[in-house]
Amino acid sequence: MAEPTLEWRVEEACLNAWPALREVLLDGWVLRFSEGLTRRANSANPLRPVSRVNLRACEGLFRRLGLPTIFRVLSLIDPLVDERLAEAGYTGEGESCALYAPIEDTAGVRDPDVTLLEQPTAEWFGAMAALQNHSSEQAATYRRIVGRLAIPAAFAALSGGEGAVALAYGALHNGLLCYESVITDSRWRRQGSGRRIVSALAAWARDEGAVGACLEVEAHNAPARALYDGIGLKRELYRYHYRREPANTVVTKM
Repeated sequence: MAEPTLEWRVEEACLNAWPALREVLLDGWVLRFSEGLTRRANSANPLRPVSRVNLRACEGLFRRLGLPTIFRVLSLIDPLVDERLAEAGYTGEGESCALYAPIEDTAGVRDPDVTLLEQPTAEWFGAMAALQNHSSEQAATYRRIVGRLAIPAAFAALSGGEGAVALAYGALHNGLLCYESVITDSRWRRQGSGRRIVSALAAWARDEGAVGACLEVEAHNAPARALYDGIGLKRELYRYHYRREPANTVVTKM
């Protein structure tokens, strides 16, 4: 059996770094359900270069859980899938890309002011909820998602005068560091806080034997793209977007 390409290795690492609360495997897709928190954790994702989708079966599973049916359409799969979804009235949104760099090309620097934790604390979760402006329900779901991580991870925090000013975590899978939940307090942006926290995670991953680093980001998020370009994540491996079921579809929870 052929070895997975770098693109599919990165995709696998990113799925494992942001797990779903529930999953169903269906004809080369993994359907992910996480109470509506983020599209990535509440969408159907291809596991290989698929060329078809069982639309009715997918819709039935999402509707069973009271969620809109969303497909994450990778540029790595057959374009016919996207065409069929468009014909069925599914609208496109969230154009994003996967970035990659060999670990030796990343600006990994240990930083004494960045705290790295093996497990997230209540304080780390509280700071993340505040910076992401999560409701109490969203914060609880976020904690449950992160709690399902089965791969090694480090949880980073950079503190300022009034608490955490930047947060992120990195998860390791099959030699790849995947960045997740990178966020900076708006009052501290353009002061290098984001760069410091992702650089500290790169240094940690390098010490843990990582050979590459990756992440997924919205394609048109210029500040984020500039940050990641600055630490060496310059190579765009593939793109994806979402297809959401028509707005007039009635979703009822069973």
